[in-house]
Amino acid sequence: MLYVLIVGLLFIPVWVILRPKVVHHERLFFKGKAIIVSNHWSMADPVLIAFVSPRIIHFMAKAELFQSWIGNLFFRSINAFPVNREKTDLTSMRKAKEVLDAGKVFGIFPEGKRAVRRRLDELEKGAAFMALRCDAPIIPVYTDPETFKRFRIRIIVGEPIHAKEVAAQGKGKPVDVVTEAIRNSLMAMENEMERMRP
Repeated sequence: MLYVLIVGLLFIPVWVILRPKVVHHERLFFKGKAIIVSNHWSMADPVLIAFVSPRIIHFMAKAELFQSWIGNLFFRSINAFPVNREKTDLTSMRKAKEVLDAGKVFGIFPEGKRAVRRRLDELEKGAAFMALRCDAPIIPVYTDPETFKRFRIRIIVGEPIHAKEVAAQGKGKPVDVVTEAIRNSLMAMENEMERMRP
C-alpha cells in the first residue's frame, strides 16, 4: 500500500527535520471508527496529519485531483477518494459511510476548499451529517498555516465531539448544531495556535 510505504520512508526525516509538535497527541490514539476534521490551508494538510496519526486515514479529496490517470492512480493508492464539490455527491457519501461502517477513519476538510487568507472559513455540513448518520465521533485537528514559513509542523488535536450528544443538547437542526460545535472547536484551536507561535 503506497500510503504505508510513503509514511514509512519519510517518517524519520519528517520528524527530524520538521520536528512535529502535536498538542494532545494522545487524542489520536483511539479505536474504532472516527471522522477527522481539519482546517484547510494547503495541499499538504492530509500529508501532515497522516504523519502524526497512528491510524490510516481515508481522505475525501476534490474530484479534479483524480481527472488525470496519474492523479487518479496516486490518490486512490493513498486511500483518498473523490468528491464533486459542485453538488451533493451521493457516491462520495456512500464511500465515506463504507469506511466508517468498517471501523476505519474518514478524513474531511469541512471548509470545502483551501482558505485563501489561511483563517478559518465557513464550514459545510457534510462532516456533521456523516457523524450523525454513522454515529461516529468527530476528532477536530488544527494544523498551523505557518508550518513551512517556520519550518516546523505544529498541530493541535481537539476533544472528541460526539455528534448525537451535542445535537441533543443544542437548539435547532441537529446538523447545524454539530457543524457549529465543529467550528467552535477549530476556532478555539486557531486561537491557541496563535498563542503557541514564537
